[in-house]
Amino acid sequence: MSSLPPNVHVSTHPCLLAKLSQLRSKTTSARDVKTLIHEISLLLGSEALAKAMTTAPGPQGETPLGFTYETTTAAPGNISLIPILRSGLGMVEAIQTILPQPVPVHHLGLFRDPITLAPVEYYNNLPNHLVSPTQETASDLAIILDPIIATGGTCAAAIQTLIEWGAKRVIVLSVLGAAEGVKKVAEEWPEGTEIWLAGVDQELTQGGMLRPGLGDVGDRLFLTIGK
Repeated sequence: MSSLPPNVHVSTHPCLLAKLSQLRSKTTSARDVKTLIHEISLLLGSEALAKAMTTAPGPQGETPLGFTYETTTAAPGNISLIPILRSGLGMVEAIQTILPQPVPVHHLGLFRDPITLAPVEYYNNLPNHLVSPTQETASDLAIILDPIIATGGTCAAAIQTLIEWGAKRVIVLSVLGAAEGVKKVAEEWPEGTEIWLAGVDQELTQGGMLRPGLGDVGDRLFLTIGK
């Protein structure tokens, strides 16, 4: 993976890689697909947030036995999760589990034009996303959740939307990416953006699907294959 830009991080966790292999199989049931996406997101999110967050001493606390201790807080505190509809929804619970405090979840809806493969936005519920991006509603850290980076167009468009909204830093968490698409995104947004993946495939089909890939994750999660 040495050819990838420095803001791209590909996990080498043995358990994560084994789960990714299980997720690739066409025999994996929808129930197990959901579980594997969740578990991979937990492992990947833990690696990413360990690098992206810091700790600071908090106020004094007290244990059930009456002993006092110095609490620990995590920063930044102003974090938002941005799942890309619809498959990104399968990653939300895992990242919510990792974070020590509840955080807002803002949804972005993007799809690829079947002819041009260019991203088309159809839904955006970022607060005040149609007004000044300098407002205080934007996040210090915005975490994009999207299981697949294929051509990179959707991911790059999502990052641009968040930067225009006013997000100071962006982390992209993806289960799998195509080397070409991942490189495109990372080079387009080299500053303030980190991309974390469980794995990278080297090939894309003419239709923009990864090879060998995972298939259509949204269809596998929501049982809409062939719709």
